[in-house]
Amino acid sequence: MASSGNKENRKVFAMPAPVTTVSGMAPSSVPNQMLKTNSQKNAAVAQTAGVFKAPQLQPPAAAVSATGANKVNTETKTDEKHPPGPQVTVPSATGNTVSSQPADTGASGSGQKSAKKGWTLSNFDIGRPLGRGKFGNVYLAREKETKFVIALKVLFKKQVKSQGIEHQVRREIEIQSHLRHPNILRMYGYFHDESRIYLILEYAQGGTLFKAQQQQPGKRFPEKQCAIYVNSLVSALIYLHERNVIHRDIKPENLLLGHGGELKIADFGWSVHEPASSRTTLCGTLDYLSPEMVQGQPHSKTVDLWSLGVLAYELLCGKAPFLANTYEETYRKIMRVQYTVPNDVSKAAGHLISKLLVREPANRMPLENVAIHPWIQLHVEKK
Repeated sequence: MASSGNKENRKVFAMPAPVTTVSGMAPSSVPNQMLKTNSQKNAAVAQTAGVFKAPQLQPPAAAVSATGANKVNTETKTDEKHPPGPQVTVPSATGNTVSSQPADTGASGSGQKSAKKGWTLSNFDIGRPLGRGKFGNVYLAREKETKFVIALKVLFKKQVKSQGIEHQVRREIEIQSHLRHPNILRMYGYFHDESRIYLILEYAQGGTLFKAQQQQPGKRFPEKQCAIYVNSLVSALIYLHERNVIHRDIKPENLLLGHGGELKIADFGWSVHEPASSRTTLCGTLDYLSPEMVQGQPHSKTVDLWSLGVLAYELLCGKAPFLANTYEETYRKIMRVQYTVPNDVSKAAGHLISKLLVREPANRMPLENVAIHPWIQLHVEKK
């Protein structure tokens, strides 16, 4: 595959500066029309019925500090110690909504539920762009009342509709908003206006793994760091697969790094539920597609195992294993499972890769076995 072809699928996210208020932003940071709010829509946002089931997310228990650290009151109930985000109204790509409702605190003793609250752009201070994509942009933002720092992903409805991916956006929101794992980026909620859909996401301060990889000598991570990343990804994938979710687009661009450098899976645009049947949709990035996917054959959770092997190779070697000058040659290499492990990569790492990059899906090493592979055990400290 030509390098230019690869670049089409590579999205580099710039490291953000401290959050600034909307009034303090440079004109070029955020489109002027994005900053417009429509107060008349607040009632409509809370009234219209939609296709999503709203996750019952609690508002932050305490404001974050001015430094941007997402610190919350530990006395508040959370799932797996994840900080809750601001509560929002649930949109769909078609414009329908369902309002999330704060839990009843019982403080008044009346037993009545708290009033519904619909969120709009005016509830947030918008900072600089974190990244740009085909269907929208991502901005650093902060909820005004709690000072809770988040990443605000803005999708343009016009582009979403013209590309026919409304169902994909719906699925991304429904899946990601219900996930709670330290190595999966949280989606706290979502809202929308006439022209845009806004996804309220956990802010991963370290940026993309792809950007971090480009800064490494030879674009290669040391084996210990590679093993740590692979182990974290395995933990997240086990969590997803237990819930019958296939990610289907594992690659460095879709993996973010948190404040402490911890890996987090992001971008669930191609993810699907797989309760029983297999899938046939061709999706993802060619370098990372499994043989059954490039052939348009039915596929299952095992496609994530193949992508895990491709990722491990790329982090260790600085390039994808099936990289070629043309798409056709990449396709042939994938079908033949034709790749070479450099001599300076350890035998243990090469062995793990060989057990994941297997043509027959059923013969790929299960995630539970990857977690206890000697290469992982050698480099990852036991908790």
